[in-house]
Amino acid sequence: MNKKIIIAMMVAVVAVAAAFLSYKVITSFKTAEKDITANKAISIRKVETIFQQDAAIKKAESVIAAGEDSPKAEEAYLTLASIYSSRNDFLKAREFYRKAMEKFPASANIPKIQQAIENLNVKILFSPTMTDDSFLYQVKKGDNLVKIANKFGTTVELIKKSNGLKGSDIRIGQKLKLTKLKFSIVIDRSQNILTLKADGNAFKTYRVATGKEGSPTPVGTFKITNKIMNPPWYKLNGKMIPAGDPKNELGSRWLGLSKPSYGIHGTIDPDSIGKFATEGCVRLKNEDIEEIFDIVPQGTEVVIIE
Repeated sequence: MNKKIIIAMMVAVVAVAAAFLSYKVITSFKTAEKDITANKAISIRKVETIFQQDAAIKKAESVIAAGEDSPKAEEAYLTLASIYSSRNDFLKAREFYRKAMEKFPASANIPKIQQAIENLNVKILFSPTMTDDSFLYQVKKGDNLVKIANKFGTTVELIKKSNGLKGSDIRIGQKLKLTKLKFSIVIDRSQNILTLKADGNAFKTYRVATGKEGSPTPVGTFKITNKIMNPPWYKLNGKMIPAGDPKNELGSRWLGLSKPSYGIHGTIDPDSIGKFATEGCVRLKNEDIEEIFDIVPQGTEVVIIE
């Protein structure tokens, strides 16, 4: 075969390969274009949000650098806190909220900032994010979540949430985030406020309902003696209302107190929260009692004040 024929054949092969590659590239672009078109609103919104946030961060930082105590600095701190919270950087978000409180203690935004900090406290606790208030525990032979929770004064639910565990299976050598915090509860029955404390400091506050006239919530220091998910309700006449029944006034969780027949529980009447409406127990919205239930172990101190 002469040289010219060989060269011609090689050129033809290259041309075919190039055509095929071009076809694949064009097809890929068309497929991508179709996908982008189908999700155009979402994709563009995400890109714009990232660019807008980055620009907002730079602007806020420049405002703070120009004068930390200027009237615009508070807004800058809150902007940074909000952006980092949306990015799930909860530690940084909490840091900026705290700085806003420190720099502007007389601000009308203080109640909202405090609430934002409290919500971030729980998000950080429920996340794998390590803090000075947590440590890593390496699972040993014979361990299970109940043993670990009892050993370190925490709850199985909190260990699961902090480590993204779907079930109860753990393996030897696995490292688990555990909290060092010791939680307690203070209930102000005159204000209908429950304060969840961590090492004696306010961690998060909740609105509650307490005893109505003639059935006051008892004052004193108690312990949580039992914890029940989806509790049945035993009425005074002895009749039992099962969990999930729309007439079950205990809602989704029960924390029994060392004073017999009294406890902290959920509700089927969220409109009653903030009022004096119970037979003496302390009542919260279901989402609130579920949050507390996951955090506090049996034996937690509960102080009820006038």
